[in-house]
Amino acid sequence: MESTEGYVKYQLGLPHIDHLIAVLCVVAIVYKLTMLLAQRRAAMQSMELFPGPPSHWLFGHLKEFKQDGSDLKKILKWGQQYPYAFPIWFGPFVCFLNIHHPDYVKTILTSTEPKDDMIYTFAKPWMGDGLLVSEGQKWFRHRKLLTQGFHYAVLKPYVNLMSDSVKTMLDKWESYAKTNESFELFNHVSLMTLDSIMKCAFSYNSNCQTESGTNEYIKAVYEIRNLINLRFTTFPYHNDLIFYLSPHGFRQRKACKVAHSHTGEVIRKRKEALQDENELDRVQGKRNVDFLDILLLARDENKQGMSDEDIQAEVDTFMFAGHDTTASAMSFILYSLACHPEYQKMCRDEVLQALDGKDTMEWEDLSKIPYTTMFIKESLRLYPPVPGMSRITTKTITFFDGRTLPAGSRIGTSLYPLHRNATVWENPEVFDPLRFLPENVSKRPPYAFVPFSAGPRNCIGQNFAMNELKVSTALTLQRYHLIEDPTQTPQIIPRIVLCSLNGLHIKIKPVDP
Repeated sequence: MESTEGYVKYQLGLPHIDHLIAVLCVVAIVYKLTMLLAQRRAAMQSMELFPGPPSHWLFGHLKEFKQDGSDLKKILKWGQQYPYAFPIWFGPFVCFLNIHHPDYVKTILTSTEPKDDMIYTFAKPWMGDGLLVSEGQKWFRHRKLLTQGFHYAVLKPYVNLMSDSVKTMLDKWESYAKTNESFELFNHVSLMTLDSIMKCAFSYNSNCQTESGTNEYIKAVYEIRNLINLRFTTFPYHNDLIFYLSPHGFRQRKACKVAHSHTGEVIRKRKEALQDENELDRVQGKRNVDFLDILLLARDENKQGMSDEDIQAEVDTFMFAGHDTTASAMSFILYSLACHPEYQKMCRDEVLQALDGKDTMEWEDLSKIPYTTMFIKESLRLYPPVPGMSRITTKTITFFDGRTLPAGSRIGTSLYPLHRNATVWENPEVFDPLRFLPENVSKRPPYAFVPFSAGPRNCIGQNFAMNELKVSTALTLQRYHLIEDPTQTPQIIPRIVLCSLNGLHIKIKPVDP
């Protein structure tokens, strides 16, 4: 009898519990909505001084971006309509001030304002808390520890390794040279730069260029960067739980697992090789020190090294930054050479004279190709490999024209319109390597050209990247004529790196010995 009475009371209490849960859910939803509306109101107030293109109350400017190769042209058009800066809304609550003038860019990049807490957070499941996304004391400590990994004494032996990777790629191109067949660059160049970063920074022969089939790591990187872009442009995916439960969240976790497995294997093998070594000087006495040696053995002033988690994050960061961004830059350089045969000839003549019959590039040769270096920089101007950078303000920012932006505002530096800003660059759409003659560079604002960012958070690996671009360009020109394919116009789109929806296609023919 007592048990029956207790059961009845239990059943009678259930509706009250359900009611309480329902009330709590409603309260949580109302609270979240209130916070989002307050966020929208604050963003609208912060952008009052900056007129911009009309936006939809719900979608913002998202419907303006078609993902069909026209988005960067639209950004460029808006930049011409709204000098210096204009707001872009990604949905109803997230707004960035898009800046595209050197003096505005200088204000942000010379500051200590942190990376934006949204875009870079989306990359954390992949790259952890590495140099690209870390902040504060952790970033400063890691930057200091890793800077020695990019000293010229460390970079110098890499040039021969880069040459080997490039020659492997060029050997594979012989079939295209014989048939006059058009082919897509990006995948070939991505495998080459992955092969190169593995050899240089990690002393690891992956054979990724000669293996049959598509490299799983490359596939995973493409998948992750596309999903990060999708998440950024899909407002509901800004919520961590919604994205986690979505099919795209599952795909990202799967791709991250593949990427982490790849880098984890590299770290594991090196740890085994270094198990009897605990000082960089001892390693240096036996062989060339690479980036991974420094990651594993570098110590700060307190004799403390990096944790296993930090090492994994930095390896993932540099594996991406050392191959994907460079692959984008190199692909557009080769495409630009194909589109400008007159400049291609001038570069080739210079390269052939510098190499003087050698079939490889050496450290001393890097300084012998000034015109080719100017061509590379002009390609980086028109096709910056990283299309943008973003920060979030922690205090009021005042720009040179007196306009201000309050704390908590998001700022995006858009390199595509910055590098084509008509107030800085004469005939900005014209490809002209001579823009980078020293006397012309000195006339421009220093922050008009920032393909590797600038200021305290500039790219730590920019010298490595420029060396690889020079080596790859020179050896390619020595061996092949590059020819434009007029039937394949690139549909250029901004992702984490600049790429083309339909790829970058060229034809080649051998250079007459």
